Amino acid sequence: MNAQEVRKKYLEFMARQGHVIVPRANIVPDGDPTTLFTGSGMQPMVPYLLGEPHPEGKRLTDSQTCIRVQDIDEVGDTSHTTFFEMLGNWSLGDYFKEQQIRWFWEFLTSELLLDPHKIYVSCFAGDEKLGIPRDEEAAGVWKELFEAAGVDAKIVDVGGAENGDRDGMQGGRIFYYDAKENWWSRAGVPENMPVGEPGGPDSEVFYDFGEAHHDASFGQPHPASDSPRFLEIGNSVFMQYIKTETGFEELRHKNIDFGGGLERLASAAIDSPDVYRTSLLWPIVSKLVELTDTAYEGNEAAMRIIADHVRGATFMAVDGVRPSNTAQGYVMRRLVRRAIRGGLELGIQTGLMAAVVPVVIDIYKDDYSEVVEQAEDVLAVLHAEEEAFRKTLERGLREFEKRTSELDFTQRPPVPTGKRTELTGKLIFQLSDTFGFPAELSLEEAEKEDVPVAQNWQEEFNRLLDEQKDRSRTATAGQFKGGLADHSAKTVQYHTATHLMYRALRNVLGDHVMQRGSNITPERLRFDFSHTEKMTPEQIAEVERIVNDVIGRDLEVSFVEMGKDEAFEAGALGAFGEKYPDIVKVYTVGDGAGDWYSREICGGPHVPRTNELGRFRITKEESSSAGVRRIKAVLE
Repeated sequence: MNAQEVRKKYLEFMARQGHVIVPRANIVPDGDPTTLFTGSGMQPMVPYLLGEPHPEGKRLTDSQTCIRVQDIDEVGDTSHTTFFEMLGNWSLGDYFKEQQIRWFWEFLTSELLLDPHKIYVSCFAGDEKLGIPRDEEAAGVWKELFEAAGVDAKIVDVGGAENGDRDGMQGGRIFYYDAKENWWSRAGVPENMPVGEPGGPDSEVFYDFGEAHHDASFGQPHPASDSPRFLEIGNSVFMQYIKTETGFEELRHKNIDFGGGLERLASAAIDSPDVYRTSLLWPIVSKLVELTDTAYEGNEAAMRIIADHVRGATFMAVDGVRPSNTAQGYVMRRLVRRAIRGGLELGIQTGLMAAVVPVVIDIYKDDYSEVVEQAEDVLAVLHAEEEAFRKTLERGLREFEKRTSELDFTQRPPVPTGKRTELTGKLIFQLSDTFGFPAELSLEEAEKEDVPVAQNWQEEFNRLLDEQKDRSRTATAGQFKGGLADHSAKTVQYHTATHLMYRALRNVLGDHVMQRGSNITPERLRFDFSHTEKMTPEQIAEVERIVNDVIGRDLEVSFVEMGKDEAFEAGALGAFGEKYPDIVKVYTVGDGAGDWYSREICGGPHVPRTNELGRFRITKEESSSAGVRRIKAVLE
């Protein structure tokens, strides 16, 4: 059974249980400056899990495309990817724990035909200190299901995962773990949750690929181990409690949030721990084998990096991201460059995107029509980025020659003829970080040019790399902690001002202008839009005049929910590359009955009237990427 069939079976199965299939959200969250990408299946659902009614009802299901950049350095092993799909289903105050567990068991054993003897589960061990009982309800349902299938279902109380590393399986099938493993809240473990925050236990499901795949360096085998023997294939979160001043109380309306990695479920379906052998990635690997006339075995890391990164960059481009040196564009650029470096390891000197992107498009063409519709633009964007980076690599070679020659020249006393001073780790890191020149190429060039390499270069290189990672983590601290955007008053004002500016840009420049991305903080707005020429000072001034005129007219800002097709017929604009559900929110500035200024499909929030915005001023207009301009503006 291939991954496409797994996705189809899951959505159809949940639809038979009364769930509405909703389309995937854009991988760049709309109006949320706190996160670069949609990083989990539940992220677009957080407002509804916290109480906002969903227009499609209380039972929902989807397959959500996600980008999780924090895993980028792990890509190359059998299970990590930066791009993935999460199959999900949600109950918003409807069914709860027992029904969820039974449905997922039925899907695994009756739809995917997984062997029940290869399935293991974990449940929450409870927290006596905080008065939260262990989840005996979930464990009891699992025990009943296993035993009905003829599987002995011993329950083992493990506690911390480190205990499992020491004590192993202990004959268990159902494992109680502590809050680090089996509790969900946006703040993490219960102790970290603020008063008023909802959370609850979860139950994870693991597939066992067998003892032959266990890595003893991780200790004894058990489901929550990092060993590749066990692969988590699904997690049901039971949003059951709310933290109060005095402890934890049960919620009146409990929710279910389920997520299961499509690639991982597909791996279980073919009984292979290598997700790159699934039908969503293996065609890319096969293309690389053909291009390089080399085997997958022995080249796994490079081929996995290329397959994952090109697939991720393709979907970023489909959803409107363009390469740049900031935010989403920087991540896209990093994926493309890492893929090219992987290609260099395999001997691919040119045309990587031209060869691989069409394979990605072919994999997804039957399930995501937008991939086919934008294929030409996507390929053009990624090919241009590849060409630019290959020129960067050429500059890196020149810089290598220059830097090593300078070392020669400045050495005192002079170095003997034909010899150069040793390519410390600092220099190797600078060439890699600044010029995109891979460390392995620096070492190759050093050998060719007879440049000695410091014995401690790797240690120094790793130290500088770790320092860079620490700076990156610090810079992104406070980003996505569960999906809520920064809804401060200033951010809401900037969000509304962005709508006013979008309409003004179309009035001044023409209807070809389409939103290609935005980033809104409490300090400013940033807006990318399709336009091929630099704006003139007169055009910038006219956009400012229009926006400030609308602000001064004190127009009402309101929204209604309506059908997607109806919204577009009513003149509503949408974001480039966005996939919208059948029912959408439409925000109108002005008289919604007829005399309106702007109308957009948007999740909100916005100010109630335009006079709350203050004076609008454009601070910068510049190129973002080919055919895309960028504006930065402030409210004063």
